[in-house]
Amino acid sequence: MLAYGFDMGIVIAIDGPAGAGKSTIARRLAEQLGFTYIDTGAMYRAVALWALRQKLEPTDMHRMEQLAQAASIELATETNRIILNGEDVSEAIRQPEISEAASRVAAIPAVRRSMVAKQREIAENANVVMEGRDIGSVVFPDARVKIFLDADPGERVRRRAGQAGEPDTAAVHRQLAERDHRDRTRAEAPLAQAPDAIYVDSTNLSIDDVLEALLKLVRARMTNGKVYH
Repeated sequence: MLAYGFDMGIVIAIDGPAGAGKSTIARRLAEQLGFTYIDTGAMYRAVALWALRQKLEPTDMHRMEQLAQAASIELATETNRIILNGEDVSEAIRQPEISEAASRVAAIPAVRRSMVAKQREIAENANVVMEGRDIGSVVFPDARVKIFLDADPGERVRRRAGQAGEPDTAAVHRQLAERDHRDRTRAEAPLAQAPDAIYVDSTNLSIDDVLEALLKLVRARMTNGKVYH
């Protein structure tokens, strides 16, 4: 029985700033280990999407708390689909305006507490690789493996611009700087490296290089070096 009050499977927590490569690496790591991949950012994006569809302000703390509590969010991990209230919103939540709104929604303490409860529920009966901003520091402080994945700002801008097909890197730089500020200074669960998390700088590494490094870290932390498939 762990400190936050329930039994759970093995948790590998990957935290870090936007553009560090968390989603890609976490998904591939989960595939290699036979674990369930959980994209926590998609959960906040789903709440933000619902809010915008309801023409609500993402900064309305009371209404956002109500939506977060009422939202039925399913993560179809085998197909990487996100289901909000029975609707597949996998594509809709990836729009730039949803990303911006999600950052504001995620800064609301009550929303984070609601999402944390849902995230812990997911891990009750599964081995998971979960990525986000506060997984190792708040959601699962007793996670078996904690990784803080980072990259220098210029590389993060380049990656994010490439993902969005955005040629205006100056605009992407401003957006990431604003996102970093909100993530690191919010009152509830700010982005921070957990004291026992392993720092990994992916700036000059390929995806395969990062994956190999993380697999070595995970295997070293598993009992007797066992690899899960």
